[in-house]
Amino acid sequence: MTKCFLRLLTFVAVATILAGTSLFCRADVRLPEVFASNMVLQRGMPVPVWGWADAGERVTVAFEGQTKTAVPDADGRWIVKLDALSPGGPFTMTVKGKNELKLENVLVGDVWLCSGQSNMEWTMNMSPDSKADIPNVNHPNIRLFQVEKAWEQQPQDSLKADWKVCTPDSVRNFSAVGYYFGKNLHENLNVPIGLINSSWGGTLIEPWTPPVGFESVGTLESINQRIAAKDPKSEYRKQLLGESLDKYKKWVVDAEKSLKDSQPIGPPPAYPRNLMPWEDHQSPTVLYNAMVHPLVPLAMKGAIWYQGESNLGDGMLYAEKMKALINGWRTVFNNPELGFYYVQLAPYNYGGDGTRLPVIWTAQASVEKEMPKTGMAVINDIGNLGDIHPAHKSIVGHRLALLALNRTYGKTDIAAASPEPDRIRVDGRSMVLNFRNAKSLKTRDGKVPDWFEMAGADGVFQKADAKIEGTTILLTNPSIEKPFAVRFAWDMLAEPNLQNEDGLPVSAFRAGEIPERGMFDTLIPEGKNFQLLYSFDPTRPTLADNQRQLIYQTDKSREIAGKVKRVGYFLCLKPKNGERQYVFVTMPPLDANLEKLGVPVKGTGARFQQKVSDVTVKSNVPGVDNGVFAEGCNVEFWDCNYAQPNAASIPGASDDKFDFGDELHAGASPGYGSMQIHNFAKKQTILAFNNFNAGQGCDVGIGNNTKNENPDWTFTGSAKDYEGGQFLILVETE
Repeated sequence: MTKCFLRLLTFVAVATILAGTSLFCRADVRLPEVFASNMVLQRGMPVPVWGWADAGERVTVAFEGQTKTAVPDADGRWIVKLDALSPGGPFTMTVKGKNELKLENVLVGDVWLCSGQSNMEWTMNMSPDSKADIPNVNHPNIRLFQVEKAWEQQPQDSLKADWKVCTPDSVRNFSAVGYYFGKNLHENLNVPIGLINSSWGGTLIEPWTPPVGFESVGTLESINQRIAAKDPKSEYRKQLLGESLDKYKKWVVDAEKSLKDSQPIGPPPAYPRNLMPWEDHQSPTVLYNAMVHPLVPLAMKGAIWYQGESNLGDGMLYAEKMKALINGWRTVFNNPELGFYYVQLAPYNYGGDGTRLPVIWTAQASVEKEMPKTGMAVINDIGNLGDIHPAHKSIVGHRLALLALNRTYGKTDIAAASPEPDRIRVDGRSMVLNFRNAKSLKTRDGKVPDWFEMAGADGVFQKADAKIEGTTILLTNPSIEKPFAVRFAWDMLAEPNLQNEDGLPVSAFRAGEIPERGMFDTLIPEGKNFQLLYSFDPTRPTLADNQRQLIYQTDKSREIAGKVKRVGYFLCLKPKNGERQYVFVTMPPLDANLEKLGVPVKGTGARFQQKVSDVTVKSNVPGVDNGVFAEGCNVEFWDCNYAQPNAASIPGASDDKFDFGDELHAGASPGYGSMQIHNFAKKQTILAFNNFNAGQGCDVGIGNNTKNENPDWTFTGSAKDYEGGQFLILVETE
């Protein structure tokens, strides 16, 4: 065999392999999983259809008399838009390229996304009432698409799911809330309904939100920056990575020199933690990436949402996160009219502070007032205080459907909104509340309305007797001379009985305003000559500017005129179990600068560790001596860390405990922080507020602490033991 012949054989073999590679590795036309037989296409709006094929290949989509053509881009992605479709079916869709795909039994109707945590994930088979309905399910024009759980660092194009006709077998493991919602829509609209369930128990709201959602809400900038730090395409990440590389390069140069000079070499700079990949499925955007983004840009009518239990500690910030989610989904699906209807969290015994849940309820309720085509289904009448998963999913789905029918479909004759206070006025010793979204009010148990409370000038809420008069509630309490505020169902255990004629319950609310000095003026009438300088809640303090400034609720430092002759500190605390505690301490001013009379954070420059004279004390706390003390008192005001030794040589102070003679560590600033007033002659802490930056983990107390061995409340984290509090700093001027 000649060399020329061998070369020829080799050439033919290589050519054959190359030809085979081209023949067998070509990309057939491919569709995302959401485009498949049994699916529902959205009616009444342009319908994007997309997929992948060889770059430059001609792809044709044919459906109900429409033929649309696209050419894939360099990445092989193509997209067409069908003109608005009329409801009906079943139809067939054909997608042709080098191969042909046929989607059979396709319907045209309305498509809804169902998402959230476990209460949305909760299947028909998991509750007795919904389980009993399964054998009777027979809805050929309702289709179900169950997305498999997954999370990813970056947006994905694919997921695991397929469309199924709604039968007893397919609905068994589908979202009960989603099914009942879709069933109600189908019965009222008589059009096909497609339900996409993409939910995961125990998840936060942040993982479901796309980056563009966080970008749309300024208060969430910190989350937005965390996302940008992990995005390979972001300029912010490139900047951070560049700075990190510069530090590493410098270390390499220094290490080589140290090696040459036989000098010790320190460890290299650590890779910045904020540049590391997301660690779990609770991280921002990761569930959106895997379980929602593969659906983008599907044409849909709207979404329903049942989530929030995992964000219980967010308070009113949860409203901002909901806005980010809604804005984000409306943006990525290119549908500013996307309906978004969500479920109020049910009453449940979470333990701890019973007012955390009402604050979340308030956050949820605020969203529908600010964003169109949204609404909250109130369910405080169907919960289970011992089960975080209320069983009556059919009622939840029904109330969500009422909102959608009313606000998205324009069926304004369908009552959907729960009653809420419209006008509130004080009539002598009574409060009169007028409600909208009701033709009449009633109670579901035939008893008088419950869970109403009123407060007078002192801010103490007490049970109020309620009387229904049409759409008005009359509230009275003989012990409240002049009511200022009202609250309703303000406890996680509240299952109120008030509803309208349609059986829609009233949600928790607060209204009215307690005079800021109300408690002070009630308890300390002799303090009428003192002017309010600063106020804040010491059980939930907030610092800004890198812990240099405390955010006051009221700051009147620019309004105070005249020389200050006395300063007063009024601390009032409401224990979760017990009577309200208070103390008012006055003394000559520690400084002429008003800023230095407030909380001694770093920005004020206030540091006082000194004895004080002419101190007056008034308190209801056992163990705190009341009266005028010419001497024997001292203060410890500073922003830094401190230790136990009695550095100031205060008589009677310990070197082993944190009390009234501690050692100030000026170098650690801003540090733990101390704002303490003591009666050292009596060995008493009068008041203490420490660890300002810890929020609800700070230390605050009146009298000597008994939680640990430190009388001045250091390391107690006691703020969490109170329902709330008030710290007023007042001055008396010449």
